[in-house]
Amino acid sequence: MLSLTACGAVFFPGLFLSLRKILKSTFTHWNDADVVAVSERVVSSVHASLATAAGIVIVSSCRDVMTDRHWLANGFVFFGAPYMVYDIYAMYLTNYHIQRVKRCDDAYRKHSLQTVKAFLLRDRLLVIHHLVLLLVFLPITLFFRRGLGDFFIGCLFITEFSTPFISIGKILIQLGLEDTRLHRINGVMVLVSFFTCRILLFPFMYWMYGRQCDMPLHRVPFHMPLHCNVGNLALLAPQVYWFILLLKKAHRLYQRQKRRKGDAHKDGPKTE
Repeated sequence: MLSLTACGAVFFPGLFLSLRKILKSTFTHWNDADVVAVSERVVSSVHASLATAAGIVIVSSCRDVMTDRHWLANGFVFFGAPYMVYDIYAMYLTNYHIQRVKRCDDAYRKHSLQTVKAFLLRDRLLVIHHLVLLLVFLPITLFFRRGLGDFFIGCLFITEFSTPFISIGKILIQLGLEDTRLHRINGVMVLVSFFTCRILLFPFMYWMYGRQCDMPLHRVPFHMPLHCNVGNLALLAPQVYWFILLLKKAHRLYQRQKRRKGDAHKDGPKTE
């Protein structure tokens, strides 16, 4: 299994560096912030797609949600662990180059403790999320499950299904296509996929457990160990928070486009 970790440690940073070189030579008018941001989002989409595919394979192969096993449940955790470390660095690098373009002061002339601190303050929730997955979720998955619950690990992998749509939306904005129909369609896909795979997935897991144990959904939380409920709540809470942020952002975009259409209608040609 350590060979999978080594593969992940080579694959994700290697893909990031390769994309930076390709994008820089292809889109010569892009600055470093554009190249790094798009490269990071493409790698994020690749990781999310692999995680979703692994989750679907695991879930579809487990008939017993507690005892059935699939090697990908642990295998992909080994493979994906280096991604969490890489992605924190990639997010920092993206933030550094974006701030370097926006700000013309000496603070972002080179990397420093100040630039690292500014990144950690700005994206602290994402950094904490990555560290929790790496330092809490990974050990629990690999060493404390006693071979139980591969089905639920597969479900948690599927939560990554919405990530490519989020990344596509950011790339479209980067390309200046935020007012296109493609961006609006992708925005709908972000909301639907996020709500389905990051929020509804949790009651689905409880429902599947209840169906196997022949009990109604509302009784399942009282039948499960307290640490399982607390763990699920800890995973669900930031998803609800991020979904609320997505809804607010979608509302702002809708209102902005509505105002633009109204202004365009007012400024249109008048006929006598």
